[in-house]
Amino acid sequence: MNETIESLRGPVLVAATLACGLQAGTYYVWASGVLPGLARSDDRTFVAALQHMNVAIVNPVFMATFLGAPVLAAAAALTSGSTARPWAIAGLVLAIGTVVVTGAANIPLNDALEAAGRVDRIKDLAAVRADFETPWARWNLVRVGTSTASLACLAWAALRS
Repeated sequence: MNETIESLRGPVLVAATLACGLQAGTYYVWASGVLPGLARSDDRTFVAALQHMNVAIVNPVFMATFLGAPVLAAAAALTSGSTARPWAIAGLVLAIGTVVVTGAANIPLNDALEAAGRVDRIKDLAAVRADFETPWARWNLVRVGTSTASLACLAWAALRS
């Protein structure tokens, strides 16, 4: 049994690190490019674009890394040796934190934006945008931090393994 676990250490840590890296990259791109670009658009374009992106992001490729990052981090924590395990556990906690922030903050904001209705039927697009844009961007920055820190912890665990 120990031989099997030892043979899985490297591949599991690499997979966990990659999944966390893809998640960190996703949130970083939103923070550094997507949201600043959309900030320059009018309210109609902003709301319509975000409504479409919030639907499109829920796809198998994104979900594989979104859910896979904490699952693989847990597997990494279980298979890591004693010097790497604390770092893998920290990576796991941070990966779970990313999912929690998404579920507790970003998704409810996405749902509220969707509930506002189609852009051609929203009476006050500026208010809908204002209720969404700043809080969503702030919570996304939290996800940038948790996912990037998770990536760093798992990479360090891989180096220590």
